[in-house]
Parts: sequence; structure tokens; C-alpha cells
Amino acid sequence: MKNRSRRSRITLSIAACAAAALAWAQADSITVAAFSALKPNAAIPETFKPLGVSNTVPRTRYTLVDDNGATVMRADANASASGLSRAVKVNPAEYPILRWRWKITNVLKASDLTTKAGDDFPARIYVMFDYPLEKLTFAERTKIRLARALYDPNLPAATLCYVWDGKAPAGTIAPSAYTERVRVIVVESGASRVNQWLTVQRDIATDFKAAFGDVAPMVTAVAIATDTDNTGESATAFFGDISFNKHELKK
Repeated sequence: MKNRSRRSRITLSIAACAAAALAWAQADSITVAAFSALKPNAAIPETFKPLGVSNTVPRTRYTLVDDNGATVMRADANASASGLSRAVKVNPAEYPILRWRWKITNVLKASDLTTKAGDDFPARIYVMFDYPLEKLTFAERTKIRLARALYDPNLPAATLCYVWDGKAPAGTIAPSAYTERVRVIVVESGASRVNQWLTVQRDIATDFKAAFGDVAPMVTAVAIATDTDNTGESATAFFGDISFNKHELKK
């Protein structure tokens, strides 16, 4: 009986260690979107909420489709704008690497990130942060509070917007044409790699510091978007899985 009890304790201990190891491995990344685990034409997961621009602007169409054997999110915009947003809680100090895959079929001819009339992109990834209002100037706080009252009570005070642009060189960091609280970061530029799947890895802690000059606070949401409402053009983009990671994958 004593030997059996000892064996049971050893078995339980091994099982506990295995479970702990599995938990550690799983904790190495945080999944935001696992589109590849879904079926084509399935309903969009309820964890993703529509991210609209205005009730007067047509919305981009999002569908889960098969692309060479993998399920991905397809976005079709025709003089339209909207996104899909998922609420998350991620500490950039612990999970600094945002990784995603995307593909576009065309760049926009009239896009210009410096003007409102040209503020369109075939593909965007938004990362929203819980930035304290008290760190903003009085004028900035007033604008944010007004925007929250009129449009969205959860409007973030700091957002990074990663884009595939048609003209601005990769590496460009610039304020959005609409608000200083959104910083646009060009990660891919031009048409040389359209219709190709690209894997992108960005250190959001480093990018936040470069864009806002401050330590990155907690991430509160991530969104994908394809918009062409300002230019009146059409664009199609595909988004693969998205995750936050502790380490960058070696290329």
C-alpha cells in the first residue's frame, strides 16, 4: 500500500509538472485572432466587434474565406470604411512582439497619409492602449472626452496604426491626419509585393516609445481594417492569424 501510494504521488507530481510546462508554453504567446482554426464562410466570432467610422459611410465587407487551404479573413472595401475590433488585455513589457500575416491585391492610387482626403489604406492593424488622460494636455483631454461623449466611450487616448501604404516609405511614423492620438506606422509600402502573403513582427513597446515618447501602457484592443471611403477607391485585403508574443521568431 505504501509503494502504491508513493507511485500515485510520483504520478501526480509528473502530471503537475507536465501541466505546468504546458501552461508555460501556452503563455509564451497570446492569441488575438485564430482565423485559421475556423471554417470558410463561418460566422465572424463574437469576440470581434464592428469598428465603424460613421453611420453615413458604407462599411467594408468582412468574410472568412479559404486561401490555399487556410482560412483567413477577407476584407472588401468599395468607397467604404470599417474594421473588426477585439478587446484584449496585454502587457507590452511582457508580450512586446505583435505578429500577423496579411496580403493585399492592390495599393490605392490617391492615398496620402498626410491629408484627410488621402487617409485610406488597403490594410491596417490598430493597437489601442490604456493611456492615462492625465498625461495629456488640457486641450487633448478635452478633445478625447468630447469624442468619447459623441462617438465611443471607450475611445483610446493612444493608438498605433500599422499600415500597408502605397507611397510613404516603410519606417515612416506620422500622426494620423485626423488626430494626434493615433500614430501611423508604415510597415509595407508600394505594390512590389501585392498578392503575396507577408508575415510581420513589430515590437509594440519600441514602436510606442518612438511614436509617443513614453513607455507603452496596457493594450486594450486590436483591430483590423480596410478603408477607401476618402479616396473612393476599391481594395481587397486578407488577414491571417494575429498574436502577441514574448519573443520574435527568427527569420
